[in-house]
Amino acid sequence: MTMSLEAAAGAMREAMRETVKRHSLWYLIQGALMVLGGVLALVYPIVSSVAVVLFLGWVLIISGVVQGISLIGAQHVPHFWLQLISVVLSVIVGVLFVRQPGEGLLAITLLLIVFFMVEGISKLVFALTIRPFPNWGWVLASGVIGILLSLFLWASLPVTAIWLLGVLLGIHLICEGAALGYLAWQVRQS
Repeated sequence: MTMSLEAAAGAMREAMRETVKRHSLWYLIQGALMVLGGVLALVYPIVSSVAVVLFLGWVLIISGVVQGISLIGAQHVPHFWLQLISVVLSVIVGVLFVRQPGEGLLAITLLLIVFFMVEGISKLVFALTIRPFPNWGWVLASGVIGILLSLFLWASLPVTAIWLLGVLLGIHLICEGAALGYLAWQVRQS
């Protein structure tokens, strides 16, 4: 059984490698465009932050409408009312984000600050729990950085809300684009 799983995994890896190699030029172009988009997001963080909120707003509206359409005639489905509440909330939040992107930026930034704080505290507790293990200090440092980042962002509100999403989007696009481009380049060279 183990041999067949290993053989299947090996075959899948080889098929994936061949696919990436065959389309490596497109992966390189996609990676370059992602890096370019990331740089633009970092250069224009306010524009990209607002774009993220508007995009999220439209995604919420469209998904809420589609989910609502799927509920037509399904009043006897288990948890119908919870699904209907989900539809209504999705559309309402989406409309609020589209009509008032500034408030949407503030709301998402507050959620990110809470996330960074909770994540930092949990990493701090985890690091102290695993303290005898090697390299536990890196986990501790990560938690401290998360807590300090959340405190810095909180102290900088509401200015933080204007640029945070754009900067995070830019960093993400650059990292993902560089990784994709590097992968395609390496596969192309082999």
